[in-house]
Amino acid sequence: MCVTADSCASTPEPARKLLTAPPSLMEERGDKESVIMGDEQVDEGKNHEHQTIQTSRSEKGQREEEHVEPEEIGKEKGMGIEETKKESELEAEVQLELRQSAPSFQTGFIRGTDLFGYVGIEAVLDQMRRKTMKAGFEFNIMVVGQSGLGKSTLVNTLFKSKVSRKSCTPDYEEKISKTVKLHTVSHVIEEKGVKMKLTVIDTPGFGDQINNENCWEPIVKYINEQYEKYLREELNINRKRRIPDSRVHCCIYFLPATGHRLRPIDLEFMKRLGKIVSIVPVIAKADTLTVEERQEFKERIRKDLTSNGIHVYPQREYDEDPEERVLNDRIRESIPFAVVGTDKEHQVNGNKVLGRKTKWGIIEVENVAHCEFANLRDLLIRSHLQDLKDVTHNIHYESYRVRRLNESNMNFSELVLSSWPLKNGTDTCETESQL
Repeated sequence: MCVTADSCASTPEPARKLLTAPPSLMEERGDKESVIMGDEQVDEGKNHEHQTIQTSRSEKGQREEEHVEPEEIGKEKGMGIEETKKESELEAEVQLELRQSAPSFQTGFIRGTDLFGYVGIEAVLDQMRRKTMKAGFEFNIMVVGQSGLGKSTLVNTLFKSKVSRKSCTPDYEEKISKTVKLHTVSHVIEEKGVKMKLTVIDTPGFGDQINNENCWEPIVKYINEQYEKYLREELNINRKRRIPDSRVHCCIYFLPATGHRLRPIDLEFMKRLGKIVSIVPVIAKADTLTVEERQEFKERIRKDLTSNGIHVYPQREYDEDPEERVLNDRIRESIPFAVVGTDKEHQVNGNKVLGRKTKWGIIEVENVAHCEFANLRDLLIRSHLQDLKDVTHNIHYESYRVRRLNESNMNFSELVLSSWPLKNGTDTCETESQL
């Protein structure tokens, strides 16, 4: 950039180019816009000449051209307006969040196009990925349903390994338990460098008795115990850097393929547990139903869930953005998933597939045309695994934490009021030791 006019005049042309500062980003944009405007003016001139030359055309042709051109221009303008509107809405949301978080500070929003160069903010995703791959993560899944519905087989099919309680117990014998007992089996699964500690909680004995009154209570107790364990770890003075997470992230509830409606035990269970854990209902052994029976059964189940006020995962009120709402709406239309499980492979057109062999053919487990196992697997593992953990932590565990802390505050206030008239130091020390 020149200091004075004389120095600029006396400077040779090559040196003047060197002294001239490079154009800024806004100037480049202005130059581009001026070039574009110039091109548009040239195009308009050409169009005008073209219209004057072709004055002999019929009125019908002229009307069609005049009608088509404004439509194209309107579409381009509409697309530009929509993009600008989205950018302005995003900027307004970010500015609002910044103001709410720090109202006393001046805040602003800088787009990627306004940066002078590459900063490297996107590299934080790679950092998070590397850290997660090193540390691994936990996923705890509970399977609930009466005996003989294929709970263990489905879990083995989901993770393509022997992870169920039956598969891990040597000399296992199928016995109907007199009471509902909970058994947990943990495995560390590694795939492409990513480690996941999988814990499968089985509930043998559920729904197998003549009198199934309060058969859900041991399950509710177990889920709350895991919340309590995590809460106590959080409240410790010297907390662990990483608190072990044994909370139930998902509960797969198996419905028998009766083709009728939900049973009273199904409604009562999902009513009580839907408030403390994410429930995903599935129709077990769906290959025993025809396609029409399956569809009618699913519609009846959805009506029963709605009429009884039962909310299963994914809940509509937890959708965070329109894209997520569209995806979850498709999932909600498919719930409950009609699934078939197996751990045996068969040859189909020269390829090995997981399936159940019958006299009339092979039911392919991962074929969407045969059953909805692939949709269930995608929901639990490939698309919503992290969301299941987030809902567990931010919704269900948070509700339990608030309730427990409110209870402890009430107990503390009662304890303080009861000890207030006492002036003896010994009584005060005893009260503090109880706290």
